[in-house]
Amino acid sequence: MPGKKYRVRLSPQERAELKGLVSRGRSAAWKQTHARIVLMSDERQEGQPMKDEEIAQALKLGCATVERVRRRCVEGYVERALNRKRQFRRRPKKLDGEGQAHLIAMACSEPRQGRTSWTLKLLADRLVEREIVGSISTETVRKALESSSRG
Repeated sequence: MPGKKYRVRLSPQERAELKGLVSRGRSAAWKQTHARIVLMSDERQEGQPMKDEEIAQALKLGCATVERVRRRCVEGYVERALNRKRQFRRRPKKLDGEGQAHLIAMACSEPRQGRTSWTLKLLADRLVEREIVGSISTETVRKALESSSRG
């Protein structure tokens, strides 16, 4: 098996910062886990650095996670390994503020004749009928109503 492609070599200052992050316990759990991965992967530590499989087993993670964090540490410094990759929204939201206002007004109004209450399906169909959206799922309607009720 070939050697590791991404070899972590921490400076004493980086190692101290990571140890402090882990010992304080005031950051997100995933961030602390990433710090532990980097610390265990460090080749400048006392003794031998742990293998990816050993780190994964010790932290109850997948080997791919260990390798990915180690790679991000080498490619973009320790800071990149400790922070999540920024996710970009691939599709625009179905309901903008105006569409959500129409949905809420509809949900608060009287339902169609013969109905006692609005269902998510009826609300979704009505939004399409009124050409507020081209298409919309009942789950999107549910989430929009839920977010509006939270304030």
